[in-house]
Amino acid sequence: MSQLRSGDAELMQELGEFPDDDLELELVERECRTLRPSVPEEGVELDPHVRDCVQSYTQPWLVVSRRSQGYGWIAYSERTDANRVLQRQTFESDVEPDKQEQSPSLPALCDDTTRTTLTCSDFNLRALQPDRRVESLLRFSSPEELDRFNQEARNSNRYGELFGLYPPIDEEDAVAIRPIPDCPKEHFGQRILVRCQTIKFEIDIEPFFATMALYDLKEKKKISENFHLDMNSDQMKGFLRAHTPNTDASTLARSAVFSISYPSPDIYLVVKIEKVLQQGEIGDCAEPYMILKESDTTKNRDKLEKLRNQAEGFCQRLGRYRMPFAFATVNIMSAINSTLERETSDTDSINGRSSMEKKGLPRRNSDRFNVMEDNYILSGFKPALTTCTLIKQEGERLSDEDLFKFLADIKRSSGQRRVKIIPGFLRLEVSPVPETVPGCLSPELIPVKPVSEKNPRAVKEVLEFPSSEVYVPHNIYRNLLYVYPLRLNLTNRLTSARNITVKIQFMSGEDPSSVMPVIFGKSSGPEFLQEVYTPVTYHNRSPDFYDEIKIQLPARLTEKHHLLFTFYHISCQQKQNQTGSVEALIGYSWLPLLNNDRLQTGQQCLPIILDKLPVNYSLHSPEKLPAQVPPVKWLENHKGLFSLELQAVSSVQAQDKHLERFFTLCHALEGKTIFPIRVGDEKISENMFEHELKLSIISLSSSGLEPLVLFLHQVLDKLFRLIMQPMVIAGQTANLAQIAFESVVSVVNSLHNSQELAKDHQGRNCLLATYLYFVFRLPDTQHEIHTTGGLMAHPESRYSTLTRATATTVGFMLLQSRIRSSSNPDIPAPQSPEDAEVNNILGKVKIHRCNIKLLFHEELALQMVVSTGVCRENVYKYAWFFFEVLVRCVNMSTLISMRLEFLRVLCSHEHYLNLSLFFTVSNTHTMFDLSQDFKQRHYLTGLLLTELSTALDMEGRVQQKAINATYSLLCAHDLDQRCSRPEVKAKIAALYLPLVGIIIDSINYLDFTGKGKSGGPEEDPDSITPINQSVALAIAGNPFNTLTGKTSNMLTAETSRNLLMCFLWIIKNADQNLIQRWTVDIPSSQLSRLLELLTICISCFEYRGKQSSDKVSTQALQKSQQAKARLEEALLGGIGARGQMMKRVGGNDRTLGQRENLRWRKDLTQWRQTNDRQDKSKAELDQEAIISGNLATETNIIVLDLLEMIVQAVPLADCKDNVVGGVLKVLLHSLTCNQSTTFLSHCFSTLRALIVKFGDLLFEEEAEQCADLCQKVLHYCSSCVDSNRSQACATLYLIMRYSYSSASNFSRVKMQVTMSLASLVGKSSDIHEEYLRRSFRTILAYAEEDTEMQSTQLPSQVDELLRNLNSILSDTVKMKEFQKDPEMLMDLMYRIAKGYQTSPDLRLTWLQNMAEKHNGRKCFTESAMCLVHAAALVAEYLSMLEDHKYLRELCLGCSSNPHTRFGESAVSDDILSPDEDGVCSGRYFTENGLVGLLEQAAELFSNGGLYEAVNEVYKVIVPILEAHRDFRKLASTHDKLQRAFENIIQKGHKRMFGTYFRVGFYGCKFGDLDEQEFIYKEPGITHLPEISHRLENFYSQCFGDGVLEMIKDSTPVDRKKLNPNKVYIQITYVEPYFDDYEMKDRLTNFEKNFNLRRFMYTTPFTKSGRPRGELNEQYKRKTILTTMHAFPYIKTRINVIQKEEFDLTPIEVAIEDMQKKTRELAEATHREKPDAVMLQMVLQGSVTATVNQGPLEVAQVFLNEIPADPKLFRHHNKLRLCFKEFILRCGEAVEKNKQLITPDQKEYQQEMKKNYNKLRENLRPMLERKIPELYKPIIKPRIENRYTH
Repeated sequence: MSQLRSGDAELMQELGEFPDDDLELELVERECRTLRPSVPEEGVELDPHVRDCVQSYTQPWLVVSRRSQGYGWIAYSERTDANRVLQRQTFESDVEPDKQEQSPSLPALCDDTTRTTLTCSDFNLRALQPDRRVESLLRFSSPEELDRFNQEARNSNRYGELFGLYPPIDEEDAVAIRPIPDCPKEHFGQRILVRCQTIKFEIDIEPFFATMALYDLKEKKKISENFHLDMNSDQMKGFLRAHTPNTDASTLARSAVFSISYPSPDIYLVVKIEKVLQQGEIGDCAEPYMILKESDTTKNRDKLEKLRNQAEGFCQRLGRYRMPFAFATVNIMSAINSTLERETSDTDSINGRSSMEKKGLPRRNSDRFNVMEDNYILSGFKPALTTCTLIKQEGERLSDEDLFKFLADIKRSSGQRRVKIIPGFLRLEVSPVPETVPGCLSPELIPVKPVSEKNPRAVKEVLEFPSSEVYVPHNIYRNLLYVYPLRLNLTNRLTSARNITVKIQFMSGEDPSSVMPVIFGKSSGPEFLQEVYTPVTYHNRSPDFYDEIKIQLPARLTEKHHLLFTFYHISCQQKQNQTGSVEALIGYSWLPLLNNDRLQTGQQCLPIILDKLPVNYSLHSPEKLPAQVPPVKWLENHKGLFSLELQAVSSVQAQDKHLERFFTLCHALEGKTIFPIRVGDEKISENMFEHELKLSIISLSSSGLEPLVLFLHQVLDKLFRLIMQPMVIAGQTANLAQIAFESVVSVVNSLHNSQELAKDHQGRNCLLATYLYFVFRLPDTQHEIHTTGGLMAHPESRYSTLTRATATTVGFMLLQSRIRSSSNPDIPAPQSPEDAEVNNILGKVKIHRCNIKLLFHEELALQMVVSTGVCRENVYKYAWFFFEVLVRCVNMSTLISMRLEFLRVLCSHEHYLNLSLFFTVSNTHTMFDLSQDFKQRHYLTGLLLTELSTALDMEGRVQQKAINATYSLLCAHDLDQRCSRPEVKAKIAALYLPLVGIIIDSINYLDFTGKGKSGGPEEDPDSITPINQSVALAIAGNPFNTLTGKTSNMLTAETSRNLLMCFLWIIKNADQNLIQRWTVDIPSSQLSRLLELLTICISCFEYRGKQSSDKVSTQALQKSQQAKARLEEALLGGIGARGQMMKRVGGNDRTLGQRENLRWRKDLTQWRQTNDRQDKSKAELDQEAIISGNLATETNIIVLDLLEMIVQAVPLADCKDNVVGGVLKVLLHSLTCNQSTTFLSHCFSTLRALIVKFGDLLFEEEAEQCADLCQKVLHYCSSCVDSNRSQACATLYLIMRYSYSSASNFSRVKMQVTMSLASLVGKSSDIHEEYLRRSFRTILAYAEEDTEMQSTQLPSQVDELLRNLNSILSDTVKMKEFQKDPEMLMDLMYRIAKGYQTSPDLRLTWLQNMAEKHNGRKCFTESAMCLVHAAALVAEYLSMLEDHKYLRELCLGCSSNPHTRFGESAVSDDILSPDEDGVCSGRYFTENGLVGLLEQAAELFSNGGLYEAVNEVYKVIVPILEAHRDFRKLASTHDKLQRAFENIIQKGHKRMFGTYFRVGFYGCKFGDLDEQEFIYKEPGITHLPEISHRLENFYSQCFGDGVLEMIKDSTPVDRKKLNPNKVYIQITYVEPYFDDYEMKDRLTNFEKNFNLRRFMYTTPFTKSGRPRGELNEQYKRKTILTTMHAFPYIKTRINVIQKEEFDLTPIEVAIEDMQKKTRELAEATHREKPDAVMLQMVLQGSVTATVNQGPLEVAQVFLNEIPADPKLFRHHNKLRLCFKEFILRCGEAVEKNKQLITPDQKEYQQEMKKNYNKLRENLRPMLERKIPELYKPIIKPRIENRYTH
């Protein structure tokens, strides 16, 4: 104690001791859903097995828990409503700004407001109302006071538990979270409420009775018991008064609750309708209903009255007998799907409830369930009204087989088959079961809570017969028997018995008085009956039956209990003068309920006795009745004639021979057993008893899985009792412990290995976990049972708890041992005084009871140790189960000592802090190191952190495990109520300080993209930066010079967030003075990494926005979606889920269990519960947004706290390594992210404090960051949130105010603010100019109200600056109007850039803005040209500063190189002085910036496929790099050049360059666009309809429908013919045009598509005005357009400045056509890799052309005769020469084709050759005919000329 510091001693009293009573034992009363528990009848002595079962179903749960357990892990895993009280944070991304009225107007677009100055303003700022000012902006007397004020503001309204805001990690990765299993409950499937509203026939003359039940067509099984109801009026019920002695309220129910465990589309609700027996077939009885109508009163009054009287007579005489009449069917899923709403209600979702949460049911591994439960969830649907058609019942089709055939027919045909419809209908309402159902009765007719006070009409719960096994142990007493008469065959009987009924009675003896009233009644009658009659099929000697008789079995069955069947013929017609009974006896049969002490179930076929029943008949079955004297007369010679089936639903009858044998032999051990005992068919003597008992224990593993699970609690209780209790059998002691233990192991193994059963997240079988937590009790060998009235009294608890005295003693011992061991391990700890209270408790118990308690855990441990083989393997495989048993059975003192041992190695224990908390060190620096001294002082923490440090270098799963272990440990501390005080949390945080160093050293492992390794969603194109990461670093420099490339063992995004949460929690809760001293002591490199880590924290926890609030944890959602995909694949992919999971996890049992659980446990499937957006209500999504916002705010404020600590620790004079600049970088990054108003107010306060304390330093040495700061602050000045805007205005004014002390600083700030605004409005499409103007007005108000500065020029300077900013803003308004017209937007940005001729910084900014816009539209070439222009601007500026040769060459190169030609002067000496302060001060006006711009341009040229331009750009870069001797960069540059040249080689002819169109605008509504023509550059392979559709859509929106018309042709537009009220657009495809001399230099594809200024399109016409005509009259007009600038340019459309036109005569047109055909032939023939198909296409069009205007026809038109006009001689001759070359090329092509053809094309080649020869012969005369005048000798004139000289 002396080693503890004074503050620690007080905390020790709170945390150092153990609690008063750490273990808590509680008897938890069972939750009984009915008014009273279901128990056997009173006054009956129960046999041992029934007694034990009833005790198991009624005794309270015994729950042993640790009081402190809820403080840590459970509080974390079960947190629910802690976040309900969070304050909603305001984020600008969630706020909808006030919408502005915007209407694009084209004339405004064309108003040329070209400005060359920044001083004009078209908006009066002073007319605006300024925002509310920040009151405390200038009131602080000292920086310390400002810091104190800011800190107090940050600490107010903070959320205490950081981890309470963070989504929980996977429970499988948490450290020893001990989940509390679900309390055992009665099984229910998905439940629906069916209410019968109407049963209506056309006539109402008699009562009807209905029976409902569910049937599964696919399984061909009845899946519910019958529900009986009737809708009869009081008048109709009066007909039956003689046969209804009384009517119980429970029989008046008309609504029923059905349970469906396995929903499917094949489940039908079948309603069968019966009537009172009357004379006649069913068809005869139904005839009046089919021909008469109640509405025809006058016509049918007499008939109806007669029928009603007849019906009343039959009811009075035959009222106890029924006959089938009609039925109806309803497909449950069809009825529900008509109104099904998949999304649950808001209320249910908020409360965390859904109908599936109760269904933790495993299902069968069969195909029928692969598409079941995921698609059919019977909850959340609206009540559905279903009207059913009533179908007449056929007397020969009454069995279930006939019913299933009928259902299959209607499903197959999707309609009714040929059946007779009875006019009328049945109306049902199907709805979800509400939370409480008033008047509800259980299947045993016990009222269900809550009981209504108004006595409403009863609602019955209908017992389900699940279509497949349900693996849920019995939880209530239920003992029901269902009897199903099937068939009676009397066809061979030579009697008149035809109207046959069977009377069924449950007898306890043979005397008639022994009949028991245990048969459940039907509708409108008594609850219980002594006898029931089956319905009668008229005149049928072999009737089928469909009735169901439900019987409440007595708790104690004897050999005298039997079912008695009496067969009668019913006389339907009363004969004259006959008043006797209507029943004529046929015979009897019976069925004993027990056969060898086992309940008889299944199908039976019984003979019928004709005589009176013999004495003691019930002791034998009818088949084995001994011979009687006199002999018994049997019907048909003792042949089985009556078929029936028995089905038991019982929680006391095991119905499994192995279980029944085991229970019987176990109960024989209790004493009072007389040997031999009877077990089934055999008798067991005392000598054989031990052997048989062992065999029964071994055979437990052979029992079926379902019965074993149903009686699991009883089986395990018996086995544990056998383990510890020595047995004396036949005078010999028999130790059954080993074999019983092995059986327990076998049962545990079977349950774990079953694919049908669920496991929790730790891979533990849920059934076993539930048994241990709620059911298991220490076996009591005395087993003294007392019964009172048939109910068993609860035995006293056999546990004791320790009081405060004991706990204090143990806690003191623990503390003393820790103190001594830490100071001197050799000094032994003092022995504690004997605990008198424990001895007192133990002394009160009999010695043998005490020994048993002490021995059970020892016996169990012994069996675990001595087990061998497979048993031993399974013991350790499922050790959790046996350890839990051990913990729950040892006595208290033993448990305390064992737990103290575990404390040394289990960090997750609730008293972990007791071992670690108080050993702190005084050296601040060493507290952050994972040193050997730390590990010795804090063994457990040191071990954990060492493992974490090691795991970071390993593969991902190991990293995740280690990080999540640490994370969950800190989370438990954070949510532990004992650690809520700040000083306690500070102590705990100090314990984990080495984790800070580990995280800083692991910064390169972190993934802070928020996307994980698989990437994230595509970004908005507008947000994509054209600057490559490496280029950006080259320009701006690495902020911290520490980032390296991602390593192979990168953490995932989610794991990174978990690790950073640990870091932030430590920073938040640790002692601030301690953290501050540490930041001063660490080296600068470590501090830089710390600042980088804070930047990463800000990115990782950024708020994602309310609209994506379901992505609160993006990684959790991605993971859950992957789990869902795997789940669906496992369900539908043809392989079992077990195989799927085994393949994925490689046999890891723990993980396997959890993964298998995903398949079956809907309540644990993560994607179903929390992350599927469809399953979330609006309230849940809203709550998630609130939590996410608070998390983002809190994490950022923690970062802000640490930044303040760092800055305040730095002396003003000694700003080491520019720490302030590093802090500013982090703050600027935080402003880039989506932040709440709460954080922003604190962040801006911190920024203002930095400006106040370090203003001159920041303005002079951090100029680039100040520029960034101005841009960020300006961005928030346009915020739609008032408080954000107010804070930003105050900050911006403070920047101006504190920079004014230095002229150069103020000039620089003004330029930076101006550039920031230009950049902001150029890049952002969501700038709100009205808010920005209001901010300008607020800043102006600050300047006017600042009394200290009124004597200076600051107010006027601010006024001038704000007017300039307002001018820039006015251009933005126009830009926003044309966001959807990219060409017009580029024109406007281009004009703005040209307007900044005197401001290179702003001009550069706008050029970059244009580059970004182009890049967003994938116009990479234009984006590159913008950057080339920017580079020329920078180069001219640099050449003014320094006279370097390479800079001069660079300027000349940029202006003269045809590939990068600028064409305009950038800057000049008379406009710009390089010495002017604040001008050209940006980061790009350096040689590194210049290189960066050019590298960006080169990369963009490469993206655009212009690899030749890449070479030209690098020609400019290389001299700079050579001058700097930057050989590393030179190597990289030449590598890029190599790749560019390789791309030219590989893609030379495959590249698609731009497509060009001429676009003309006509119409006065276009404003200045009227009669303007442009050349538009579109992406390669853009068709004319595409651009036409785009422009038509846009301008139609501008002008409205019906105003715009597209001109379809390319003929000149006549303005006189245009409608002045409309606008017109003419679009024409154009091609680049080159003169012949140009083609000599444009050889490559690139050269023909670069530096283009002239374009051509052709227009065909004739003299007659038609566009097309015959060959000799077809003219063509060529139009040559010249643009202002060459393509590619910094815009995608350029004005046409010149137009030339010339016409071609018909023969000139023919010459062009033939030259084109000749070129095509030559190209196809002489290709390096000839294409046979292409060659044949060209050749076929040349030599086999049969269409008009083929080559032959052209020759015949123009070459057949020599033209009369001498002017045409040369054209004629040129055409003749063209044909000569053409025919030559055709010959070459034919020969080339001969080489390329395949053998099957020989005939084709011969035909081609033939056609070629024919064409050549036809052309020969015309080609040989020359024009003499063109070949006259010209030598003579030359001779004459020579002589004259």
